[in-house]
Amino acid sequence: MKKIELHLHLEGAAPPAFIRSLAAEKGADLTGVFDARGSYAYDGFDGFLRCYEAATSVLRTPQDYARLLAEVLERSAEQGVIYTELFISPEFCGGADLSAWRDYLAAMTEIADKARADGIDSRAILTIIRHLGPDRAKKTAICAAETAGTWVTGFGMGGAEAVGRATDYAWSFDCARESGLGLTCHAGEWGGAGSIRDALSLGVTRIGHGVRAIEDPALVGELARSGVTLEVCPGSNVVLGLFQSWSAHPIARLADAGVRVTVSTDDPPFFHTTMRQEYNRLADAFGWGDTEIAQINRWAAEAAFCDQATRDRLLKEFP
Repeated sequence: MKKIELHLHLEGAAPPAFIRSLAAEKGADLTGVFDARGSYAYDGFDGFLRCYEAATSVLRTPQDYARLLAEVLERSAEQGVIYTELFISPEFCGGADLSAWRDYLAAMTEIADKARADGIDSRAILTIIRHLGPDRAKKTAICAAETAGTWVTGFGMGGAEAVGRATDYAWSFDCARESGLGLTCHAGEWGGAGSIRDALSLGVTRIGHGVRAIEDPALVGELARSGVTLEVCPGSNVVLGLFQSWSAHPIARLADAGVRVTVSTDDPPFFHTTMRQEYNRLADAFGWGDTEIAQINRWAAEAAFCDQATRDRLLKEFP
């Protein structure tokens, strides 16, 4: 079945072999980043963030990012993905300097245009790194506002949920909203239901993860009534220990309660997953078949940060 993915971190989708090759080209020392099998090595969420930032430190030029995007989109297409939205932070692309960001964006847009012609469409969601703080976030918001357009269609926030409150970043979200960008925010993963309420106050139409809403029945009802969509990444949640098993994951309970849920891989090589594997494990855990999977992808198409013509084309794939 064809698939839509709304929650994929570009750097986090970098295959270990790609990062090792790039490190070798640049003479970079990535000691401790990989385990004996060549996979990313980390322990817990904080360790994951450190490993992520160390691995992505070898991505230094617009051409590095263009090569990475081509690799990631090719692998997504192999999984049956026809449309994906990628979280990309200008912080990693020239230190959130607008002039530098334009160079990175131009290189990636060229790749995205070629991939679209080859059958996989994509959009970029420019992303605040939460643990760098609200003042630094404004630089990313300005990059997003100044380059909003055909490929840059969304704005969001990732990083460590324990740092501050989402409402501390209201200026940046207001800036992005005024530029016509779709809004999403990571919440309800390591932060509880309160973090989701904070994110909702920013005017987002989507929540990255959001699965801990299940702890608050009133919030579940609010999400269902409002139509806010959750970008759920079950494999990521299970690997990081947020839930102990696939059958314990709340995605099915949320969907049964009327919450719009989608399925994504988050940072697939870090969590040893693919889009096919996500759906296969959900089918095993909850007995989902074509009907449920098609509904999830319709919700994804309806929530996508794209133009109406693209949305209509995607919806025709999931009648």
